[in-house]
Amino acid sequence: MSTAIHLAKAKDEDRLVSLLIRANEEAQTGRSDDALRQAYGPLLLGNPLGAVWLIGPERAPLGYMSVSFSWSVQLSGPEAWLTDIYVRPSVRRRGIGTEVVHAITASLGRSGVRAMHAQLDVQDEISAAFCQRAGLKAADGPRLYSDIF
Repeated sequence: MSTAIHLAKAKDEDRLVSLLIRANEEAQTGRSDDALRQAYGPLLLGNPLGAVWLIGPERAPLGYMSVSFSWSVQLSGPEAWLTDIYVRPSVRRRGIGTEVVHAITASLGRSGVRAMHAQLDVQDEISAAFCQRAGLKAADGPRLYSDIF
């Protein structure tokens, strides 16, 4: 793999938050800086339910990828959910995101994770094409239903 990645730790918080702010401005989510720190802070401290990797040079990362973990009874083991990926617009369309998803998925697979999933809006064709390039396949089966507390 030619793109450097490293598991983000507490010392990376400011660099990660800077990228999170850019990503959220681009997506127009309206989440505050404090909400972003609250969401990602536990992952930087080693929470076993998720992880975030910084993409590119450690001092000036180009992006990030975050994953959440759960247990799958059907797969008899842990599964991962690609919850977010962001690459700075100036370096997009170079295959960096695809390369990172491949590398992290392979690494997680070697660690015993049974599957990588990504949940997308039905109309999000751009993200669907990205997921397919990254090796994720559209799954047949039940739709996701949620009750968010």
